[in-house]
Amino acid sequence: MNILFIHQNFPGQFKFLAPALAQQGHHVVAMTMQKVDAKEWQGVKLAHYTASRGTTPNVHPWVSDFETKVIRSEACFKAALQLKASGFTPDVIIAHHGWGESLFLKDVWPHAKLAIYCEFFYHPHGADVGFDPEFPPTDTGDVCRLRLKNLNNLLHFEVAHAGISPTHWQASTFPEAFRQKITVVHDGIDTVAVAPNAAVRLTLKKADGQDLALTRQDEVITFVNRNLEPYRGYHVFMRALPELLKRRPNARVLIVGADDVSYGARPTQAQNGGTKWKDIFANEVRPHISDADWQRVHFLGHVPYQYFIPLLQLSTVHVYLTYPFVLSWSLLEAMSVGCAIVASDTQPLHEAIKHNETGRLVNFFDAKALAQAVCDLLDNPAERARLGANARQFAQASYDLQTVCLPKQLAWVEGLAS
Repeated sequence: MNILFIHQNFPGQFKFLAPALAQQGHHVVAMTMQKVDAKEWQGVKLAHYTASRGTTPNVHPWVSDFETKVIRSEACFKAALQLKASGFTPDVIIAHHGWGESLFLKDVWPHAKLAIYCEFFYHPHGADVGFDPEFPPTDTGDVCRLRLKNLNNLLHFEVAHAGISPTHWQASTFPEAFRQKITVVHDGIDTVAVAPNAAVRLTLKKADGQDLALTRQDEVITFVNRNLEPYRGYHVFMRALPELLKRRPNARVLIVGADDVSYGARPTQAQNGGTKWKDIFANEVRPHISDADWQRVHFLGHVPYQYFIPLLQLSTVHVYLTYPFVLSWSLLEAMSVGCAIVASDTQPLHEAIKHNETGRLVNFFDAKALAQAVCDLLDNPAERARLGANARQFAQASYDLQTVCLPKQLAWVEGLAS
């Protein structure tokens, strides 16, 4: 088959599927906004597209998101016309449609089967919006803006042949009429590579410039976000720190995440007392933490992947919190390395973390309960070992790349063509 992938940050969620299809002998092409010098990646031919204009100044805020998606879809449409002129005609198009790029591709190749990666459908109630009472909507028109934000989804439903979603809960956010076309298969975790390592050793650079070598014999609490922000419970975790540090005088706290925003609103000085969530909540709890204890809190920023897995392998207790939103890969990777996990009792977690079986669940908003659950596990090595072993076993059985997810994904693609 001729197979075309669309992802503005390719490979993204297709990093295993696209090369596997190329290895099977299919002609695989990927279109991406990333400027790359290479013409090919793991057997996948790369094609670049770029936006020819920016968003309109002072455009109505309710439609600014859709205008951005139209600009990107126009760029992808024009690049697709060039690809077609070169002689390429896909049998199947697999797109992460969340940024809009694939909106007009059926107008280029009307006979191709278009399949979309169904990550999330926005709701004004019952999911992420309005979940956290600490951050209520500041604009009564947000519900209108959110409805229009789904235009991209709705227009894709008219042209898409099928969808794929990584979790059942994420699939459940989509309207029933299209939900029936969605196959649930996770992107996959390489549980052979992402595995426990009792001999792991990691050296960090402390604030004073001295090296800090950590092993499995050290007491290490880990917390991971792409960006440190409320959507992933950063504020709750920070509010648990004073109690955690007081009760665990030997613990090291490793916090992974940049200081930008991936989801939700950016903070403002007027409303939140700062312009970075990382600083806002660090400043909030700092007066309640001694200088000596604060030296045991390590903000690591963005951690390259070759160091990220050893960091998880090093973890004594791993904390993962999230609004009802997209489930992070990092949670499943933590399960795969056998972490003892304390997680928020929110809907996305229920597929992976069974309370007292594959981890511990706590109320998202209860920082005191979070601190208690982490301390309980730190005091109980046998329970940590049991939960970690169960978590890894569940990850292998449910999310293993080679034995579970990739075979299902490949079968799904074959089914699209037929």
